[in-house]
Amino acid sequence: MEGVHPMVMQRLLETNLEQTTGYGSDGYCEHARQLIRHSLGDDSLDVHFLVGGTQTNSTVIDAILCRNEAVLSAETGHINVHEAGAVEGWGHKIITLPSHSGKISAIELKSLIDSFYSDDTYTHMVPPGMLYISYPTEYGTLYSKSELEQIHSVCKDAGIPLFIDGARLGYGLTSDSCDISIAELPKLCDVFYIGGTKVGLLFGECVVARKGLLKNFFPQTVKRHGALLAKGRLLGVQFETLFTPQENGQPLYLEISRHAVSLAMELKKGFIEHGYRPFIDSPTNQQFFVLPNSVIEHLREHASFENWGAPGKEESQVRFVTSWATRPEDVKELLDLL
Repeated sequence: MEGVHPMVMQRLLETNLEQTTGYGSDGYCEHARQLIRHSLGDDSLDVHFLVGGTQTNSTVIDAILCRNEAVLSAETGHINVHEAGAVEGWGHKIITLPSHSGKISAIELKSLIDSFYSDDTYTHMVPPGMLYISYPTEYGTLYSKSELEQIHSVCKDAGIPLFIDGARLGYGLTSDSCDISIAELPKLCDVFYIGGTKVGLLFGECVVARKGLLKNFFPQTVKRHGALLAKGRLLGVQFETLFTPQENGQPLYLEISRHAVSLAMELKKGFIEHGYRPFIDSPTNQQFFVLPNSVIEHLREHASFENWGAPGKEESQVRFVTSWATRPEDVKELLDLL
């Protein structure tokens, strides 16, 4: 809801009148790529900058899939629910898997793939070409390292890439419930993106892929999707700032994400102490509660949040989200309103 982290804004101002080449070929983008590869501990990774989340999902999926292939997703997956048919608009079917608090099961994934190829008529059907999951999920939940390893193993056995939507990645990696580091992520999937739009930037997502997965034509695919920013330097400057190590050695990206999660935990504790039950037990910056409709109407006069699903007659599910810009006094004021 806010604009941009002050440190990022300062760097944009400082570099504003510089003249650089366009489309991500400038020195800032290259330095940002180096910083990100360093944080991930792998200099061989492909790194690309795009502008928005839906745009990134549809571009990456379209680049990986053949024309006749489908992407697998949890039924609650962002590409299946809240992206207005962006993936289907590029000619790719979404095949859904059951959602368990936003997550899929490796066992059910394997069963779906096995069932497809055991059908004698599968040559007349749309084959699964990749798997899409979100980290954190749309319900703020997290896959454990073990769960990601099992899912990735099923994907490798089936010969399909695993793509992780990281629009809120920082808020997952800095949760106390997270048992992986950012450097482990490239080993647990084939391609993912580091979300900047929701974590301190004006705009921007960073796609990270194992070498060779996106092939040489990926820049053309990005442009074909209208996703290639002419003033690419603006993406480079922003991600360079996010991934420059701070005094404690951590990138700003993780510092500001940890701040949001910490305040979300205070928010959750306060709601529970006031007698309201969580709808989903989320360990990240998205918090879901079941509230009486009268309380919801009272809070709407003072705070911004949203109904999660259709309202009920007596009570409804709602979502509150903290961010890098949330202040401790904001959380206190909200809890005082209860």
